[in-house]
Amino acid sequence: MGSNYQIRWTDESIQNLENILNYIRTTWTEKEVNNFTSKLTHQLKIIQRFPTIFPGSEYNSRLRKAVMSEQTSLFY
Repeated sequence: MGSNYQIRWTDESIQNLENILNYIRTTWTEKEVNNFTSKLTHQLKIIQRFPTIFPGSEYNSRLRKAVMSEQTSLFY
């Protein structure tokens, strides 16, 4: 059983997330916003539990990419 790791957000990543959330709140329905935040929360829980589960970058071995949807990926 894996242990939970801590996710640390940079100031830039917090600002990016706030911008994304503000955009989708003005563009999408409340149902779609809730779906996005649920997917994000789920993805973050997976990363906390299994940080090496998603593929690493060819360009930076410390960077990984978790695909949330066709339009959205998390880089960590």
